[in-house]
Amino acid sequence: MPVSTSSPPLPFEKFLAKTALHAAFRGAENLRSPIEATDANILAGAKLYKSDCSFCHGLPDTEKTVPSVTFFPPAPQLYHHGVDDDPIGETYLKVKNGIRLSAMPGFTGVYTEEQLWQVSLLLSKGTHLPEASKQELLKK
Repeated sequence: MPVSTSSPPLPFEKFLAKTALHAAFRGAENLRSPIEATDANILAGAKLYKSDCSFCHGLPDTEKTVPSVTFFPPAPQLYHHGVDDDPIGETYLKVKNGIRLSAMPGFTGVYTEEQLWQVSLLLSKGTHLPEASKQELLKK
């Protein structure tokens, strides 16, 4: 039984993970953000993302991060393939609850509800970010 992070997933492992994720996010497309997608809210989400998410999930116009190739499963590079086509409710639930056995933590109890939605709004904009938010993400 392979336990190394460099080993490929087993067929049943892939099936279980895919099935569980689909079940966990069923109905998420019906969740709507209670806050507006204003430039201020997206900028606030950018500050949180840069501080707590970018190490694993990367930044716009940058190389892949170490966790994107060393974690199992790999941490998706959100500005390389994005989540802007995911329903915002699904993104919110991933940020809020995390994803078990994936190294993706849940931020319940760390972020307020407003902050959870701000990060989700940022990610829903994908590569179409307001300029101030993109500059915040790229600022050294």
